[in-house]
Amino acid sequence: MANLKEVRNRIASVNSTQQITKAMKMVSAAKLKRATNAIVQLRPYATKLKEMLANLSASIEDGASPYLQEREPVRILVVVVTSNRGLAGAFNTNAIKTANNIIAEKYSEQLQAGNVSIVAIGRKAQDYYTKRKYNVIGDNNEVYSNLDFLNVSKITEAIMQGFVDGKYDRVELVYNHFRNAAVQVLVTEQLLPVPKAEAETKATKSTADQTDYILEPSKKAIVEQLIPKNIKIQLYRAVLDSNASEHGARMTAMDKATDNAGDLLKALKLSYNQARQAAITTELTEIVSGAAALSNG
Repeated sequence: MANLKEVRNRIASVNSTQQITKAMKMVSAAKLKRATNAIVQLRPYATKLKEMLANLSASIEDGASPYLQEREPVRILVVVVTSNRGLAGAFNTNAIKTANNIIAEKYSEQLQAGNVSIVAIGRKAQDYYTKRKYNVIGDNNEVYSNLDFLNVSKITEAIMQGFVDGKYDRVELVYNHFRNAAVQVLVTEQLLPVPKAEAETKATKSTADQTDYILEPSKKAIVEQLIPKNIKIQLYRAVLDSNASEHGARMTAMDKATDNAGDLLKALKLSYNQARQAAITTELTEIVSGAAALSNG
């Protein structure tokens, strides 16, 4: 009987857990829809802005923008985008692991010299790097409470100012790119200085492939505004991508957890029925044995 009670308690516990995972899956599905709409609407604009910058950068002189200045990478800033909450499978772990791999492979000397800093967007990265005594700059956990361009731009402006002031010679960005609810792709990008490879790729194309822009008031004035805006848009896009990826990863994780709970319930109910049948059989045997003893007596 004690075994039956234990199995009943486990069945009740798994039932409760399954209800929670179902509810979390539904909540994540609703949030995923809104997050997906936001990133899908922004991507064409962000992509076109990068194309325009690449087209103009082909003829930009060195020093035309402080954000194009290439320096020896002595001081490194790594921007790691995670979420504030867990229960999303390996979503946060993979982002942190990718950032750690970049630091270990590309900037090990800078790390040993204490010249690697972290900007964490999301509590999971903030807690991880703070506990490990990294130089974590700022606290950006509240950005998800009101995720809009203005709030993300404040983070970007601080990063850009640090680059201009020489606090960082290179800024790397790590985030999850949203492909669909089940697939998130980890992406590493150089945020600053703005990579010139894009401009070179554009320059190598034939003249017929290049867009002939009419620039007003002047190329210099447009570039001065376009490059900072592009940097802000790219970080905002990365945060929106990560936000959509988080909800997709959590929805998938909760769906799998619900299925696993269902499988566990089947096994527990089978175990319960077997134990119950064994108990009934034992009781019947005892009754028959008792009746036989009485009749013999």
